[in-house]
Amino acid sequence: MPSPEQWTHPEPGEGPAAQAAQPSPEQVIAGLRATSEGGAELTQLLTPEGERVASPQFDRYVEDVDGEALRGLYRDMVLVRRADREANAMQRQGQLGIWVPLLGQEAAQVGSGRALKPQDMAFPSYREHGVAYARGVDFRELMGIFRCTDHGGWDFQAKRFHPYTIVIGNQVLNATGYAMGQKFEGKVGDDDGEATIVYFGDGATSQGDVHEGFVWSAVYDAPLVFFCQNNQWAISEPTERQSRLPLYQRARGYGFPGIRVDGNDVLACLAVTRWALDECRHGNGPVLIEAFTYRMDAHTTTDDPTRYRLSDELEAWKLKDPIERVRAHLARNGHADQSFFDSIQAEADAFAADLREFTFNMPEPPPERVFANVYAEPSPVLDAQREEYLSYLDGFATAGER
Repeated sequence: MPSPEQWTHPEPGEGPAAQAAQPSPEQVIAGLRATSEGGAELTQLLTPEGERVASPQFDRYVEDVDGEALRGLYRDMVLVRRADREANAMQRQGQLGIWVPLLGQEAAQVGSGRALKPQDMAFPSYREHGVAYARGVDFRELMGIFRCTDHGGWDFQAKRFHPYTIVIGNQVLNATGYAMGQKFEGKVGDDDGEATIVYFGDGATSQGDVHEGFVWSAVYDAPLVFFCQNNQWAISEPTERQSRLPLYQRARGYGFPGIRVDGNDVLACLAVTRWALDECRHGNGPVLIEAFTYRMDAHTTTDDPTRYRLSDELEAWKLKDPIERVRAHLARNGHADQSFFDSIQAEADAFAADLREFTFNMPEPPPERVFANVYAEPSPVLDAQREEYLSYLDGFATAGER
C-alpha cells in the first residue's frame, strides 16, 4: 500500500505551460474507459477462469481458506443468488412492492460479509442481501421490507447488522458516528478490537453524506471500512460521468488509504476486507475499498437498464461471473465434483421454495403496529393517538354493518 507521503497530491504547477500539461476532460474519460477492466491496480486472487493468483500482501489473510472453506463460500453465493432471483420473480408476480437485485455482486457481499468478526458492526444500503445472509439474518426477515409490512424483522444488535437505509449515502453518516463511538469508548487497539463496515454504491460517492463521513472518520481515526460496490452504473449514469479518477483514489484527499479489489472474486474480497478491518480495529483509521464489480440486473425492479446500457457490456461481464470462477477452481483442483454442485443447487431450490411459501403466506400486520417501537419508553401522547386511530377504523366497520 502507498505510504502516507504518497497519498498527498504534489503541489500543482503554475503558469500556462503547467495548465497546458493538464489532461482534457476527454482524455480523462478515455483513460477511465481504458481501465474498465480494473487496471493494474486491481487486487485479484482468483481469475475469471478460476486460476489462483499469488499475492504477497494478501495471501496470509486467506491461509485458512482450504477446499472446505471455499466450498462454503460457493454455497453461500449460490443460495444468495437463488433467493435473489426468487424475490425478483415474486415482485413481478405482485407479492413484493419492489425488489433491489444483487445479481453479479454476490462475491463482493459474501466475501466482505464473511470477513467480519462477531463484534464488528455492518451498515448496509438497500442491496446488501448477501451481507445480511453472512451476518446470520434469516432471508425471510428481509421480505417484510419489500412487501412494505415492516422495516426489518431481525435483532439489529444481536446480528450486528443495521437496518437497511433507503436514502442514498445516509448510512455512511450513521456508520461514521457509530465508529467514532467505538474509538471514544476504547474498543480499538488490538486483535480483539471492534471495527465497522459501511456499504454504498458508486452513485453514492456523489452524495455529500459520503464525503462528510470521509472527513469525520479521517479526523477522528474512526475504525471504519468504507466498502464501495462499484457496479459501474448509478441507476442510469456510468462511473466515468461521476469521477475523473478511479473511486478508490478519492481516499487520498482525505488522508487514508484506498484499494481496488476485484469485486467478482470472493477470495480477494475476503482477504482485502479482513486486512482493512484489521487496520481499523488496531486503531490505524479508516480504509476505502472499491469493489470493482457489475450490476447484472436492473437497479431495482422499477428500472429498465436496456434503455441506457449495451447488451455487449453485459455479455462481457457474464464471463467474469463470481460464482462460475469459484466453481471452475473447485473442479480444477479436485475440491468438488458434480454431485457436490448438484446438491448445492438442490439446496438452493429448496431455500427459494421456502422463501416463496413464507412470502405468499406472510400475515398482514395489525394496524396498531405502526405505533410500535416509536419510543423506548411509553408515551401518553402516542397512546392517545393509537386509541384515536383504532376508534376511527372501528367506525368504518360499524358503518359497514348497517
